[in-house]
Amino acid sequence: MIDKIDKVALDARTDAIEAAYEFFLAYAAQGLQTESGSGAQVREFLGGFASALTGLGAFFTDYIASLNLDVTPYRAFVDVIDRDARDAHAAIEMVLAQPSINSQIVDNLNANIHVRALLTDLFLIDEILKNR
Repeated sequence: MIDKIDKVALDARTDAIEAAYEFFLAYAAQGLQTESGSGAQVREFLGGFASALTGLGAFFTDYIASLNLDVTPYRAFVDVIDRDARDAHAAIEMVLAQPSINSQIVDNLNANIHVRALLTDLFLIDEILKNR
C-alpha cells in the first residue's frame, strides 16, 4: 500500500505544477506588458512551480520504492524527469529574476521545451504509477 504521506506529497507537487501551468496559459493570453492585475500572482505561481521541481528525481525514486517496486526499470526515466525538472527550474529562476514579468515572457516559458518535456514526463509516470 502507498504511504499516505508519499501520495499526499506527490499530489501536492503535481497540483502545484499543473495549477501554475494553467495560470500561465491564462496569464499569457492577457497580453500584459507589466505585472498588473493577475500579474501580482505570477511570482507566487512561479515560486510554487519551482518548489515542486526541487529534488523531483529523488522524490520519484523514493516514491517508487514506497510502492514496493523494483526501482531499476524506472531509474533511467527518473533521471530524465530529474534533468527536465532541473532545466525547467533554471528557466523559471531566470524568469523570476526579471524586474517585471509580462505575458510574452510567460508565453515563452510555457512553450519552453524543458517545461513541456517535464509536463509530459509527469503525465507518463503518473499514468504508469496510478494503478500501482
